[in-house]
Amino acid sequence: MTNSSSMNPLMLSFPESFDTQRLTIRAPRWGDGTAVNEAIRESAEQLRLWLPFAEKIPSLEESEANARKARLQFLERTDMMLHLRDRFTDEFVGSSGLHRIDWNARCFEIGYWIRTSRTGEGLMTEAVRGIEQFAISYLEANRLEIHCDARNVRSAKVAERAGYTLEGVLRKMRRDSTGTLVDMMVFAKVKGDEFE
Repeated sequence: MTNSSSMNPLMLSFPESFDTQRLTIRAPRWGDGTAVNEAIRESAEQLRLWLPFAEKIPSLEESEANARKARLQFLERTDMMLHLRDRFTDEFVGSSGLHRIDWNARCFEIGYWIRTSRTGEGLMTEAVRGIEQFAISYLEANRLEIHCDARNVRSAKVAERAGYTLEGVLRKMRRDSTGTLVDMMVFAKVKGDEFE
């Protein structure tokens, strides 16, 4: 039996897009910047509390450059941003993905944000579950983590609803936009005890 953990991640083949009940979850594409920019502009007030990228609203060109860079990283398997789109209208709903990837341990961190007009519908919990299944089925994930600012109750609720265990709180882990040191919650699921 070969050790799949030593495989070059560039050699992994898996779909760039998959569907959940209400979402199409897919890798970024050239041209996605406009839709992402619109969602950031709409949601900046809520996002900037937790996400550094929303502190200063990006230009259209910056959003397009970010989408293109994210596409290249997805193809390189160094970071896997995933865009969430409404399956029925194709509206850009939010962003998620698998970050801080350790291919040797098959450990991935799921990050996420959703546009303000689509909060409260359970879409992010649905997305996390879909991405989790994708990571298990195609990437042989052993461990999935969700990190969030300890004050970000809504983000923590998504992790809890998706069945993640709070493993710990990392105290004074980073500075927020005001310079305040904040605690970080770490939720996880590991193969064997929680993966279906």
